[in-house]
Amino acid sequence: MVSEFAGNPLKIYKLLPKTNCGLCQLPSCLAFAAEVAAGRKGLGACPELAPELRRALPQASRPREEGEVGQAEFIDKLLRKMASIDFAVVAPQIGATVRDNRLVVNSMGKDFIVDARGEITSECHVISWVRAPLLSYITHPTHAEITGQWLSFREFQGGIEWQPLFRSRCEEPLRLLADANQGLLGDIVDLFKGKTIEWYEADIAIVLHPLPKAPILICYQGAEDDLPSKLTILFDRCCEINLHIKAIFTLSAGLVRMFTAIAERHR
Repeated sequence: MVSEFAGNPLKIYKLLPKTNCGLCQLPSCLAFAAEVAAGRKGLGACPELAPELRRALPQASRPREEGEVGQAEFIDKLLRKMASIDFAVVAPQIGATVRDNRLVVNSMGKDFIVDARGEITSECHVISWVRAPLLSYITHPTHAEITGQWLSFREFQGGIEWQPLFRSRCEEPLRLLADANQGLLGDIVDLFKGKTIEWYEADIAIVLHPLPKAPILICYQGAEDDLPSKLTILFDRCCEINLHIKAIFTLSAGLVRMFTAIAERHR
């Protein structure tokens, strides 16, 4: 069935629920259709696909390559870019330093050391979500200083398309985590060199620097009477210049996963 639609994302899109739920790890159903048409995803990777369509899926609907391969190719591309990076030039632009011909980038109080081959070492475990955003940050063609102007994710170029996925993978899980773990955000301030601010009207608002020139602002308001809790993640305007939109999403989702793991260890 899918083979007859190969290379035609619009025809594949017509088979999808068009809810943009983000459960396929892509920002929209149309983006998912494009991946299926290109052979990078199988139609069966849509968890909301109608049961009758799922039962009818042939072997041809399987992807020609898994998502991990795509991620590996992205990392390989970044590694090739690293070979041309002059650390002495880039370091001051991204808020890093150079030590023994290696780049030292601080992420929330922890130093990550990157060599010319793109190999990363740190005093803490280099988990997967750190690697791609960090290499993307170092090799990004544009750099800007922190502005102090805060934007929502959807205000970035390309952010509207990714907003449903950002909401379901970043803001909503972190809101539920904060609901279930009173004091967690305060602990995060202490653990990761965060800063509490007073000017934002919320129960707690903290600024973190997952990368030196990519600060984020997490604002949480607890439930009150009939009003549910609310959590918003904002970004300094410079983030759009210093990182690709996908790297911003990956960084945010990775932080949420890390905070979740911390909460589970302290229960």
